[in-house]
Amino acid sequence: MKGALNTGVRFLRGLSRPSKASNTRLLRARGESASSLVIRDAASSDIPALARLHVTTWNATHSWRQKGPTYELRERQWRDTFDRGDGSWFCLVVERPNAELVGFAKGVLYDGDLSGFGGELNKIYLLREYQRQGLGRRLVGYIARRFLSQGITSMVLFGEATNPSCGFWEALSGERLYTANGEFHGGYGWRDLKSLASLCFVE
Repeated sequence: MKGALNTGVRFLRGLSRPSKASNTRLLRARGESASSLVIRDAASSDIPALARLHVTTWNATHSWRQKGPTYELRERQWRDTFDRGDGSWFCLVVERPNAELVGFAKGVLYDGDLSGFGGELNKIYLLREYQRQGLGRRLVGYIARRFLSQGITSMVLFGEATNPSCGFWEALSGERLYTANGEFHGGYGWRDLKSLASLCFVE
């Protein structure tokens, strides 16, 4: 029963997402294409832009919640993250030709209770007008290859079962992760990142 309810909520939330065609038109109107957007490592100089982007994309993703984290909180969190230069994390950003950031993804070493997973896709967000252009797939491919370059061959992510993005993860062969009592809360795993990387386009 709960699974059917989650599916229904996911479907309804998906209706509010922009279509691929409308976002393609917006991209062309800006004189851009998916290939003109660069994916690169985040730098500490990106912190203000990352914090603003994080607030905007989080609020758009969780629009049914009344109040999300503030810019000040996100900036402090990102500064704390960049201060931690221990190799336990990395962040990739999607950049427009004018240097504006439109998306990001963060990978961390996984230290949770699930056995057999070494990395975690901790965050991945894109501005709504840049979704459905293959950028999410590219970001995931970059994340997978970065983990592989570190000798990490598996990855998890934790989301919400009502998020329309669940369909995206399942299209990328994500394995649903269930609790001990058989409930699905939106978590996915990949036990072979080489296979995942091969599904995702990376220049």
